[in-house]
Amino acid sequence: MTATTAPSPAPATTAVGGIRQSVSDSLIIAKRNLIRMLRIPEVVVFGLFQPVMFVVLFSYVFGGSLAVGGTTDPAVYREFLMAGIFAQTVTFATAGASAGIAEDMQKGLVDRFRSLPMARGAVLTGRTLADLVQTALTLVVLAIVALLVGWRTHENALKVLAGFALLLLLGYAFTWIGALIGLSVRSPEAATSGGLVWLFPVTFISNAFVDTSRMPAFLQYVADWNPFSATVQACRELFGNPGVVDSGAWPMQHPVLASLLWSLLILVVFRTLAVRKYRRAVG
Repeated sequence: MTATTAPSPAPATTAVGGIRQSVSDSLIIAKRNLIRMLRIPEVVVFGLFQPVMFVVLFSYVFGGSLAVGGTTDPAVYREFLMAGIFAQTVTFATAGASAGIAEDMQKGLVDRFRSLPMARGAVLTGRTLADLVQTALTLVVLAIVALLVGWRTHENALKVLAGFALLLLLGYAFTWIGALIGLSVRSPEAATSGGLVWLFPVTFISNAFVDTSRMPAFLQYVADWNPFSATVQACRELFGNPGVVDSGAWPMQHPVLASLLWSLLILVVFRTLAVRKYRRAVG
Protein backbone atom coordinates (compact mmCIF):
# COMPACT_ATOMS: atom_id res chain seq x y z
CA MET A 1 0.00 0.00 0.00
CA THR A 2 1.36 3.39 -0.99
CA ALA A 3 0.98 6.20 1.53
CA THR A 4 -0.15 9.57 0.25
CA THR A 5 1.64 12.56 1.72
CA ALA A 6 -0.29 15.81 1.89
CA PRO A 7 1.52 18.90 0.60
CA SER A 8 3.05 20.94 3.38
CA PRO A 9 1.86 24.53 3.86
CA ALA A 10 5.15 25.48 5.51
CA PRO A 11 6.36 28.08 2.95
CA ALA A 12 3.14 30.11 3.19
CA THR A 13 3.15 29.82 6.96
CA THR A 14 6.79 30.94 7.04
CA ALA A 15 6.03 33.93 4.83
CA VAL A 16 3.11 35.02 7.01
CA GLY A 17 5.22 34.56 10.13
CA GLY A 18 8.02 36.61 8.57
CA ILE A 19 5.67 39.48 7.79
CA ARG A 20 4.20 39.32 11.29
CA GLN A 21 7.66 39.39 12.86
CA SER A 22 8.75 42.28 10.61
CA VAL A 23 5.70 44.35 11.61
CA SER A 24 6.19 43.52 15.30
CA ASP A 25 9.90 44.35 15.22
CA SER A 26 9.25 47.62 13.38
CA LEU A 27 6.70 48.72 15.98
CA ILE A 28 9.12 47.89 18.80
CA ILE A 29 11.84 50.02 17.20
CA ALA A 30 9.32 52.81 16.58
CA LYS A 31 8.32 52.71 20.26
CA ARG A 32 11.98 52.87 21.29
CA ASN A 33 12.53 55.97 19.16
CA LEU A 34 9.36 57.67 20.43
CA ILE A 35 10.42 57.09 24.05
CA ARG A 36 13.80 58.55 23.19
CA MET A 37 12.12 61.66 21.74
CA LEU A 38 10.07 62.10 24.91
CA ARG A 39 13.22 61.88 27.03
CA ILE A 40 14.86 64.63 24.92
CA PRO A 41 11.97 67.12 24.56
CA GLU A 42 14.31 69.84 23.24
CA VAL A 43 14.43 68.02 19.92
CA VAL A 44 10.64 68.17 19.58
CA VAL A 45 10.44 71.78 20.79
CA PHE A 46 13.08 73.08 18.38
CA GLY A 47 11.51 71.01 15.63
CA LEU A 48 8.25 72.89 16.24
CA PHE A 49 9.88 76.30 16.49
CA GLN A 50 11.29 76.46 12.95
CA PRO A 51 8.01 75.93 11.02
CA VAL A 52 6.14 78.30 13.35
CA MET A 53 8.80 80.92 12.64
CA PHE A 54 8.35 80.38 8.88
CA VAL A 55 4.59 80.88 9.21
CA VAL A 56 4.94 84.16 11.07
CA LEU A 57 7.75 85.55 8.91
CA PHE A 58 6.22 84.70 5.54
CA SER A 59 2.74 85.76 6.62
CA TYR A 60 3.67 89.19 7.94
CA VAL A 61 6.92 90.04 6.12
CA PHE A 62 6.02 88.90 2.59
CA GLY A 63 2.25 88.80 2.92
CA GLY A 64 1.59 92.23 1.44
CA SER A 65 4.27 92.24 -1.24
CA LEU A 66 3.66 89.04 -3.22
CA ALA A 67 0.75 88.88 -5.63
CA VAL A 68 -1.52 85.83 -5.80
CA GLY A 69 -4.35 85.70 -8.31
CA GLY A 70 -3.75 89.33 -9.26
CA THR A 71 -4.03 90.66 -5.71
CA THR A 72 -1.54 91.49 -2.96
CA ASP A 73 -4.10 91.06 -0.19
CA PRO A 74 -2.17 89.54 2.77
CA ALA A 75 -5.16 87.36 3.70
CA VAL A 76 -5.15 85.77 0.23
CA TYR A 77 -1.40 85.19 0.38
CA ARG A 78 -1.68 83.53 3.81
CA GLU A 79 -4.15 80.99 2.44
CA PHE A 80 -1.90 80.46 -0.60
CA LEU A 81 1.17 80.10 1.61
CA MET A 82 0.08 77.56 4.20
CA ALA A 83 0.05 74.47 1.98
CA GLY A 84 3.64 75.28 1.03
CA ILE A 85 4.69 75.71 4.68
CA PHE A 86 2.99 72.42 5.62
CA ALA A 87 4.79 70.59 2.81
CA GLN A 88 8.13 72.19 3.62
CA THR A 89 7.76 71.13 7.25
CA VAL A 90 7.11 67.47 6.48
CA THR A 91 9.99 67.27 4.00
CA PHE A 92 12.50 68.95 6.32
CA ALA A 93 11.96 66.04 8.71
CA THR A 94 14.29 64.22 6.29
CA ALA A 95 17.32 65.81 7.97
CA GLY A 96 16.30 64.42 11.36
CA ALA A 97 15.95 60.93 9.91
CA SER A 98 19.39 61.20 8.29
CA ALA A 99 21.10 62.35 11.47
CA GLY A 100 19.31 59.83 13.69
CA ILE A 101 20.24 56.83 11.58
CA ALA A 102 23.83 58.03 11.14
CA GLU A 103 24.12 58.45 14.92
CA ASP A 104 22.79 54.93 15.55
CA MET A 105 25.31 53.57 13.05
CA GLN A 106 28.19 55.52 14.60
CA LYS A 107 27.37 54.44 18.18
CA GLY A 108 27.14 50.78 17.23
CA LEU A 109 23.47 50.53 18.13
CA VAL A 110 22.69 48.95 14.77
CA ASP A 111 25.34 46.29 15.43
CA ARG A 112 23.57 45.39 18.68
CA PHE A 113 20.27 45.12 16.85
CA ARG A 114 21.96 42.86 14.30
CA SER A 115 22.83 40.37 17.05
CA LEU A 116 19.14 39.98 17.88
CA PRO A 117 16.72 37.64 16.02
CA MET A 118 14.84 40.45 14.29
CA ALA A 119 13.91 41.44 10.76
CA ARG A 120 16.69 43.38 9.06
CA GLY A 121 14.49 46.14 7.64
CA ALA A 122 12.71 46.71 10.97
CA VAL A 123 15.39 49.11 12.24
CA LEU A 124 14.82 51.52 9.37
CA THR A 125 11.05 51.06 9.25
CA GLY A 126 10.72 51.65 12.99
CA ARG A 127 12.83 54.80 12.77
CA THR A 128 10.79 56.24 9.88
CA LEU A 129 7.50 55.43 11.63
CA ALA A 130 8.65 57.29 14.74
CA ASP A 131 9.60 60.26 12.56
CA LEU A 132 6.15 60.10 10.99
CA VAL A 133 4.50 60.40 14.42
CA GLN A 134 6.66 63.42 15.24
CA THR A 135 5.81 64.99 11.87
CA ALA A 136 2.09 64.50 12.51
CA LEU A 137 2.43 66.23 15.88
CA THR A 138 4.27 69.12 14.23
CA LEU A 139 1.51 69.46 11.62
CA VAL A 140 -1.16 69.69 14.33
CA VAL A 141 0.70 72.50 16.11
CA LEU A 142 1.44 74.24 12.81
CA ALA A 143 -2.21 74.10 11.74
CA ILE A 144 -3.25 75.74 15.02
CA VAL A 145 -0.72 78.54 14.50
CA ALA A 146 -1.91 78.94 10.90
CA LEU A 147 -5.49 79.36 12.08
CA LEU A 148 -4.34 82.01 14.54
CA VAL A 149 -2.69 84.07 11.78
CA GLY A 150 -5.75 83.90 9.54
CA TRP A 151 -5.52 80.72 7.45
CA ARG A 152 -8.86 79.08 6.70
CA THR A 153 -10.07 76.05 4.75
CA HIS A 154 -13.14 76.18 2.52
CA GLU A 155 -13.86 72.50 1.87
CA ASN A 156 -15.46 69.74 3.91
CA ALA A 157 -13.60 67.91 6.68
CA LEU A 158 -12.93 64.79 4.56
CA LYS A 159 -11.11 66.79 1.90
CA VAL A 160 -9.10 68.66 4.52
CA LEU A 161 -8.08 65.37 6.17
CA ALA A 162 -7.17 63.97 2.74
CA GLY A 163 -4.88 66.96 2.24
CA PHE A 164 -3.08 66.30 5.50
CA ALA A 165 -2.86 62.59 4.61
CA LEU A 166 -1.06 63.51 1.37
CA LEU A 167 1.33 65.68 3.35
CA LEU A 168 2.15 62.84 5.74
CA LEU A 169 2.63 60.43 2.84
CA LEU A 170 5.06 62.84 1.18
CA GLY A 171 6.89 63.32 4.48
CA TYR A 172 7.13 59.57 5.06
CA ALA A 173 8.44 59.01 1.53
CA PHE A 174 11.10 61.68 2.02
CA THR A 175 12.26 60.16 5.32
CA TRP A 176 13.39 57.14 3.32
CA ILE A 177 15.61 59.47 1.30
CA GLY A 178 16.94 60.63 4.65
CA ALA A 179 17.48 57.04 5.73
CA LEU A 180 19.56 56.35 2.63
CA ILE A 181 21.63 59.48 3.25
CA GLY A 182 22.16 58.54 6.90
CA LEU A 183 23.46 55.12 5.86
CA SER A 184 25.77 56.63 3.25
CA VAL A 185 27.75 59.10 5.39
CA ARG A 186 30.18 58.70 8.27
CA SER A 187 28.84 61.10 10.89
CA PRO A 188 25.57 62.68 12.10
CA GLU A 189 26.94 66.12 11.19
CA ALA A 190 27.45 65.09 7.59
CA ALA A 191 24.02 63.47 7.59
CA THR A 192 22.37 66.69 8.77
CA SER A 193 24.08 68.71 6.02
CA GLY A 194 23.37 66.05 3.42
CA GLY A 195 19.77 65.84 4.52
CA LEU A 196 19.19 69.58 4.08
CA VAL A 197 21.31 70.81 1.20
CA TRP A 198 19.21 69.25 -1.56
CA LEU A 199 15.91 70.21 0.09
CA PHE A 200 16.33 73.94 -0.46
CA PRO A 201 16.16 73.80 -4.29
CA VAL A 202 13.35 71.22 -4.07
CA THR A 203 11.22 73.47 -1.86
CA PHE A 204 12.07 76.85 -3.38
CA ILE A 205 11.97 75.86 -7.07
CA SER A 206 8.32 75.06 -6.60
CA ASN A 207 4.92 76.67 -6.22
CA ALA A 208 5.17 76.74 -2.42
CA PHE A 209 5.82 80.44 -1.95
CA VAL A 210 5.24 82.11 -5.33
CA ASP A 211 3.13 81.57 -8.43
CA THR A 212 5.28 79.62 -10.91
CA SER A 213 3.91 81.67 -13.82
CA ARG A 214 6.30 84.43 -12.69
CA MET A 215 9.34 82.17 -13.11
CA PRO A 216 11.51 81.84 -16.25
CA ALA A 217 10.14 79.18 -18.62
CA PHE A 218 12.72 76.52 -17.72
CA LEU A 219 12.29 76.97 -13.96
CA GLN A 220 8.52 76.94 -14.35
CA TYR A 221 8.73 73.58 -16.12
CA VAL A 222 10.95 72.18 -13.34
CA ALA A 223 8.64 73.57 -10.65
CA ASP A 224 5.50 72.20 -12.28
CA TRP A 225 6.96 68.67 -12.41
CA ASN A 226 8.47 68.86 -8.94
CA PRO A 227 6.85 66.21 -6.65
CA PHE A 228 6.83 68.81 -3.90
CA SER A 229 4.77 71.18 -6.09
CA ALA A 230 2.23 68.46 -6.83
CA THR A 231 1.54 67.92 -3.13
CA VAL A 232 1.35 71.66 -2.44
CA GLN A 233 -1.13 72.20 -5.27
CA ALA A 234 -3.14 69.14 -4.21
CA CYS A 235 -3.45 70.47 -0.67
CA ARG A 236 -4.57 73.88 -1.92
CA GLU A 237 -7.26 72.16 -3.97
CA LEU A 238 -8.37 69.99 -1.05
CA PHE A 239 -8.27 72.90 1.41
CA GLY A 240 -10.09 75.25 -0.97
CA ASN A 241 -7.20 77.71 -0.91
CA PRO A 242 -5.91 79.84 -3.83
CA GLY A 243 -3.57 77.95 -6.16
CA VAL A 244 -1.15 78.75 -8.96
CA VAL A 245 -2.21 79.68 -12.48
CA ASP A 246 -2.81 76.53 -14.57
CA SER A 247 0.29 76.16 -16.74
CA GLY A 248 -1.05 73.16 -18.67
CA ALA A 249 1.38 70.73 -17.01
CA TRP A 250 -0.26 67.41 -16.14
CA PRO A 251 0.72 67.46 -12.43
CA MET A 252 -0.86 70.89 -12.01
CA GLN A 253 -4.06 69.77 -13.75
CA HIS A 254 -4.33 66.56 -11.68
CA PRO A 255 -2.42 67.45 -8.50
CA VAL A 256 -4.04 64.94 -6.13
CA LEU A 257 -3.29 61.98 -8.37
CA ALA A 258 0.17 63.33 -9.21
CA SER A 259 0.98 63.81 -5.53
CA LEU A 260 -0.12 60.28 -4.68
CA LEU A 261 1.87 58.74 -7.55
CA TRP A 262 5.03 60.76 -6.86
CA SER A 263 4.98 59.92 -3.14
CA LEU A 264 4.42 56.20 -3.70
CA LEU A 265 7.18 56.10 -6.33
CA ILE A 266 9.66 57.85 -4.02
CA LEU A 267 8.65 55.58 -1.13
CA VAL A 268 9.11 52.33 -3.09
CA VAL A 269 12.39 53.35 -4.75
CA PHE A 270 14.15 54.80 -1.73
CA ARG A 271 12.89 52.21 0.75
CA THR A 272 14.31 49.52 -1.53
CA LEU A 273 17.65 51.35 -1.84
CA ALA A 274 17.86 52.10 1.89
CA VAL A 275 17.11 48.54 3.01
CA ARG A 276 19.65 47.20 0.50
CA LYS A 277 22.25 49.68 1.76
CA TYR A 278 21.49 48.72 5.35
CA ARG A 279 21.92 45.02 4.66
CA ARG A 280 25.29 45.69 3.06
CA ALA A 281 26.36 47.94 5.93
CA VAL A 282 25.59 45.36 8.60
CA GLY A 283 26.30 42.28 6.56
